[in-house]
Amino acid sequence: MHSRSKIGHLGWFLCALGAIYYCYEYLLRVTPSVMELQLRDHFQLSAAGFGFLSAFYYYAYVPLQIPVGILLDRYGPRVLLTIACLICVLGTFLFAATEVFWISALGRFLVGFGSAFAFVGVLKLATIWLPENKLALVSGMASALGTVGAMIGDNIMSYFVDSIGWRSTVNWSASIGIVLAFFLWYFIHDHKNDEEDGGTIATFRNSIDDLLFITRNKQTWINGLFGCLVYLPTTVFAELWGIPYLEHAHRLSQTSAGFANSLIFFGFMIGAPLMGALSDTLKRRKLPMFVGASGAAMIMFAVIYIPDLSEIHLDILLFSLGLLYSSQCIVFAVARELSPPEAAATAMATANMIVMLGAMLLQPFVGRLLDISAQSHQEATVLQKVTGAIAQPIYTAVDYQFALSIIPIGILMAVFLTFFLKETYAEVSN
Repeated sequence: MHSRSKIGHLGWFLCALGAIYYCYEYLLRVTPSVMELQLRDHFQLSAAGFGFLSAFYYYAYVPLQIPVGILLDRYGPRVLLTIACLICVLGTFLFAATEVFWISALGRFLVGFGSAFAFVGVLKLATIWLPENKLALVSGMASALGTVGAMIGDNIMSYFVDSIGWRSTVNWSASIGIVLAFFLWYFIHDHKNDEEDGGTIATFRNSIDDLLFITRNKQTWINGLFGCLVYLPTTVFAELWGIPYLEHAHRLSQTSAGFANSLIFFGFMIGAPLMGALSDTLKRRKLPMFVGASGAAMIMFAVIYIPDLSEIHLDILLFSLGLLYSSQCIVFAVARELSPPEAAATAMATANMIVMLGAMLLQPFVGRLLDISAQSHQEATVLQKVTGAIAQPIYTAVDYQFALSIIPIGILMAVFLTFFLKETYAEVSN
């Protein structure tokens, strides 16, 4: 028998291991943003085409969230996380190995498929191994560690792309996943009793009943939509369009733009555990969600619409943005508290699916808006940068202001939604 303290330490270790996988998949998620020019040149892509390529990740990730939650509740995280990691590896190798756009897009789809298990897997491990009152903290800490992968992508991968090329960089990132898959298989346990495997729900019929209960609850959708809109600074800005925007609209170098963009993730990394811990301590969910979203909206308006911001001002604003919108991590604790106790993964996966709709729909949509704006005024049509066999427009600050305005507007809508969200007082439904 494990003592209570040993089980507690093991639980934190297993959650940390799952969070490392989330960190790894996040690194793969943001990969296109640090090699935008190389990929657009290689595949002869417009901004809309580049956004479409990146969004293939989400075409797998988002629809899989509910099946992932059901599978984790039914079979447990050990086998599923290991297989998911290997699928990420396969997709990453495929992404780098081809000259054909659709094969590369299939690689991104496979990466999204494997990544779909990562974040919900961490939260499922937390519900198995840790006390219920630690869930918002774990959600924040897992989110924070995920942003480490994003910062590695923005900074270290940028360096390697310049040094050894984008293909070699992507192949090395795939190799890391092979090692990680071994650790996931060897160390993760599905229950506190080491001899047991499997999930917390006995039959698929029970899973479907719980899923219907969760999806019929309008609070599930209000909570998830809040998370989706507040997370737009990550899914639409920092993961894809942030670095190109800072380069083109604020005239930062690629290195400076990558650093400034990474400060969003750094702020989120610090803020998410603090927001989670504060929410758990106060036993309130709505207050930190409201305050964080309100502040994030104001900062996002400033970053997009205030002209001639200096590099240091941008750094401060983007770091503060990350701190404030990290209140988004609380939505997963709310989802858990609105659901049946045995269906934790299904509830949190449903929330994660709604959250990630923003990336799936809006990453390519922003690219389309950029192309529309560039075609609508003379400056963007005259300024041309010849890349390979086609001419591609250089997008101006006006183009980006037009296309990215959906982010602060979306966050303001999330602030409004908090007035309709039920306060759970950090208590799980019975």
